[in-house]
Amino acid sequence: MLRMVLALMLAVGMSGPVRAQEGPVQGVIASQIEAFGRDDFATAFTFASPMIKGIFGTPERFGMMVRQGYPMVWRPADVQYLEQRQAGPFTYQKVLIEDRQGAFFTLEYEMIQTPDGWQINGVQFLRDPPVAA
Repeated sequence: MLRMVLALMLAVGMSGPVRAQEGPVQGVIASQIEAFGRDDFATAFTFASPMIKGIFGTPERFGMMVRQGYPMVWRPADVQYLEQRQAGPFTYQKVLIEDRQGAFFTLEYEMIQTPDGWQINGVQFLRDPPVAA
């Protein structure tokens, strides 16, 4: 039932795999996802925070991690931005992603403001809440 409701919500008013963003945080996420869609890992890497760049070192290693660990981000069918919250120096943006097989994933992007603007400091999978019968 939840998947059906989510699918209906995504089908209404969507134009393209990445929905129009509402602010700078969503714009950074959308730009990175669009770069992944072109296999432009060098550009996608520019949206990563210094911490993430230090962990992976090169755009190629970063791209390999995304392809293997986050294939729904590498090749999404649809992207919808959900709620956003602040916690200390971080902004957390929830994102609902539909992969090309029709499965839905809720991810939370940890964003940090740097001298270069907003950057992605991490992404984690969130569990969907249980559906009451």
